[in-house]
Parts: sequence; C-alpha cells; structure tokens
Amino acid sequence: MPLVSVITAAYAPKAGYLPDTAASVAAQQLPPGWELEWLVQEDGDVPSLLDVVAGVPSARYEANDALLGIAATRNLALSRARGELVRVLDHDDVLLPGALGLGLAPFVAAPGTWWAFTAADELDPVGRRRAQPAPPVAGAVPRGVLGLITDASGRWSVYCAGLTARTEAVRALGGWLASPRSEDVGLLTALAELGDGYIEEQVGWLYRRHPDQTHLEGGWQLREVQATRLVRQRLAAVRATGLRFDVVYAG
Repeated sequence: MPLVSVITAAYAPKAGYLPDTAASVAAQQLPPGWELEWLVQEDGDVPSLLDVVAGVPSARYEANDALLGIAATRNLALSRARGELVRVLDHDDVLLPGALGLGLAPFVAAPGTWWAFTAADELDPVGRRRAQPAPPVAGAVPRGVLGLITDASGRWSVYCAGLTARTEAVRALGGWLASPRSEDVGLLTALAELGDGYIEEQVGWLYRRHPDQTHLEGGWQLREVQATRLVRQRLAAVRATGLRFDVVYAG
C-alpha cells in the first residue's frame, strides 16, 4: 500500500500553534489505498513536544537533543521516511481537509511527476484566513522551465513550504539545502530543474503569519544575500551537469 511521509520540523519555543497543525493532520482523509505517517522531528536540546503530537495515530516522533536548525532537522526526519512521497508541513501551518489527497493527485495522474505543491492562503495570528494571489505558474511544469521565480526583492513568489516530492529524488539531492535560510527554495529549485512537476492552484493549506516566525528575526534577514547566492549556485551547477530525472517512476 503506498505511503506518504509528512515531515514536520518542530522547535518548542516557536511551536505554539503545533496543536492546530496536529489536528489538521489527524483530520486528513487520504485517497483509497494510501496511508500516512507524520514524522515529527523536534529541534533543540530540551525536547518537550512529544505529548502535543502523541495523540495523532500516524505520528512518529523523534528529538534531535541538540539545536541543529531547520534544514538538518528536516533531513533527519527524511532519514526516517518510509513513504515513496514526502510532504513538508511546518509546525505552525495547517492542512485543509483533503490537502494530502490534492497533493498526491499529480503523481497518480502522471507517474513521471517528481514534485508538486498546492497554493496556500494565509492565517493571521488570531486565526483569520486571508486569500492570497494565485501562483504565477499553475498546472504541469516541465523540467527546466521554472528556474528562479522571484519578485523585485529577490525572494521567491511561491510558497514552496507545501512541497510534495518523490522521496528518492529528495534524497538524491541531499535533502534540504544546508543554508542559513531558503533551504526549501534551494531544494525545489533543483527538483524543478531535474524533473517534471505540478503546481495546483487550488488552495490546500494555510501559511500562518505570527510574531514568532523565524523569518522575522534580524539575523535571518541579514542572510538573504548569502542564501540567494547558494540557491543560484545550486541552480547553475545542476544546469551545468545536464542531468535529468528521466526514468518514469513505476510505483
């Protein structure tokens, strides 16, 4: 039976919304024949989140027992993944009903799909949902055409934190980019250059805005130039190799 592994990197000092995330995972109904495992990997040297997720039947919890950062924490969760697909879910975001099924659909419809994500709306700190513009690209995305989708400030104009991808492809790329920020952008940039993907314009999840977000910290903001350089270098290197994910995944 096919399995999807949902990966959540959690950090207790910023995980005040994790109960909402857990509830959204517990409420998911997958398409017939699919199963779910929720891999919660807690960052930090004082683990304290096991009880928050223990009530979700699909949860498999592990603690780093050290502060390693989001990229390393996701990669440790990836090392435990048993599914043929992995889905990212941050510890403050929320899956809408049917979100996982929506993310799986492109892989079922087109076995040559290597990555996909769905559009997102936002939640403000008090839980009010705010509609967001549709993704700048939607539908099937052939490999090599996505490149860097940026706005005037040089940031990506899509929410790639909702990525679903072939587990073997993510592992082949070394997981999430070991960058001080934009680790998810670095991964999706390489995936989109190497393999066909799909962007679903239907909203499948909610991105939460709140004062404790990492990207609001001064140190994170100062690393923009460094992270952008790393992402651009990875894209250039992938293009230079001429490699492609050519083998159609057979299940």
